[in-house]
Amino acid sequence: MGRGRGAPGTGRVVPPEPSQVDLHTHTWRSDGLLTPSALIAAADVAGVRTLAITDHDTLAGYRDLVAPGAGPLPPRLRVLAGVEINAVAPGLDLPDGELHLVGLGVDPSSDAFEAALAAQRGGRRRRFERMILRLRAAGLAVDAELAGLDPVDDDALGRPTLARALVAAGFATSVSDAFARFVGRGGPGYVPRDGLGPIDAIRAIRAAGGIPVLAHFSVAPSRRVLLRELIGAGLAGLEVHHRSFDAATVTSMGAVARDLGLLPSGGTDYHGDGETYAEAIAETWVPPEIAAGVLAALHLAVVA
Repeated sequence: MGRGRGAPGTGRVVPPEPSQVDLHTHTWRSDGLLTPSALIAAADVAGVRTLAITDHDTLAGYRDLVAPGAGPLPPRLRVLAGVEINAVAPGLDLPDGELHLVGLGVDPSSDAFEAALAAQRGGRRRRFERMILRLRAAGLAVDAELAGLDPVDDDALGRPTLARALVAAGFATSVSDAFARFVGRGGPGYVPRDGLGPIDAIRAIRAAGGIPVLAHFSVAPSRRVLLRELIGAGLAGLEVHHRSFDAATVTSMGAVARDLGLLPSGGTDYHGDGETYAEAIAETWVPPEIAAGVLAALHLAVVA
């Protein structure tokens, strides 16, 4: 599953045709670069028919698209309200001590869910401010590069924002370089995250009517005990297809999803650094049956 036509058993996945499904994307409402309207326009032009906007800790991007006066959505494109929650999981020997939970099809009118996300954003802002102070103390001040941000209302307060500022200030050559040397775990600007744990994040997504999906967890085949614990708390899906996964990883992730009864999902995890959306989706393969399964679980019809 997920192996492109002509792709080797290991190595890069070669899409057998343009992918019509992308269930993991970000806009400038969190740590992406495109506006929500620009993202869906690009997805529509690329032939995507089912798209989820999964900004970190906010549904503002989706709300922008459906707000009064926003204009109609592309008629051939189903857009799902989604979110990505970076859940704190200390003691599990994980990168950054986190598990990322994507919620697909959540109810944007849920007051309880919005309160949970608002608390997450509050923690994000506090962490962001502490990281600025640590960078400044290390001689890596990026205050001028961040001058345009609103510290109260801006939701795009995460490490990618700081990484881009470090690049703009000339301290790093790329976002990945900034993560590796400055804002990644162990770097001079790093501050641990606080906020929801994985089980609370799963339950919050469930309570908002969404499907909780464990995102880009490539070590899933070796962490089945953990997965079963999360399933017991309500985990429903696993990201089997991700742009960073090679063919062997997709195969092993698909086997885990089948064995544990998890709904497979997938997407580009698009942010916009150094590439267009068209370039990202052209290198990503999410089979059409993935969208069919997710829409069926949400009791929604597939867009013709």
